Amino acid sequence: MKIVTWNVNSLNVRLAHVLLFLEKHRPDVLCLQETKLPDEKFPAEEIQNAGYQAVYSGQKTYNGVAIISRKAASDLIMDVPDLDDPQRRLLAATIEGVRIINVYIPNGQEVGSDKYAYKFRWLASFADFLKDEMDKHERLVLLGDYNIAPADIDVHDPARWSGKITCSPPERQVFADFLGLGLVDTVRSLHTDTPLFSWWDYRMNAFRRSWGLRIDHQLATANMKAMEAGVDTEYRAMERPSDHAPVWVEFE
Repeated sequence: MKIVTWNVNSLNVRLAHVLLFLEKHRPDVLCLQETKLPDEKFPAEEIQNAGYQAVYSGQKTYNGVAIISRKAASDLIMDVPDLDDPQRRLLAATIEGVRIINVYIPNGQEVGSDKYAYKFRWLASFADFLKDEMDKHERLVLLGDYNIAPADIDVHDPARWSGKITCSPPERQVFADFLGLGLVDTVRSLHTDTPLFSWWDYRMNAFRRSWGLRIDHQLATANMKAMEAGVDTEYRAMERPSDHAPVWVEFE
């Protein structure tokens, strides 16, 4: 089962890239973040014509998540329980017996800011939801744009990013806590010593200089054995790309 996560930073702008990816790689599941589309504008017909179906939760201009899959998705959840938040950042579904939790975790903007505090309020509520989901579902993948680089190997310049947003100790502790629940960092488990990045700033020629961060992840229960995994940088090199690249995992 091939599962992919990709922050497309506007599905309207990147739809051709997504359709090309589906045609070329034929994943079983493709999870998108930052679709930036209200539901009535979602390109469901184009996705269907590509041989896939989609469930989605969007809003105009910001955020938005979608799950595109070959097989039908069921048991949808589109909100973190007990969190009064209009931002569309969560979409959970079950596909072929696997619980998929697609997240766009808040960026936080700057350590100590109001948005940083919001990030941790969101994460606190989400952690309770995740534990409940893990109790209910034996096979589970938590994937998406975490906006957390969990270790120095996931950062092009650890000294420059030390203590800053996505790399602050409290954020990294959240990631460690996810692992503490029994989830496995599938990509890192197969590339233990290799720096891998999934996001590069649009500024300063960051992609060509390999100035990136690994902030897009697929954590899975131990019984979801990852056989192969990687980051498809080809799509970051295209014309008018997202600032993120697809992160893929082939499960047994």
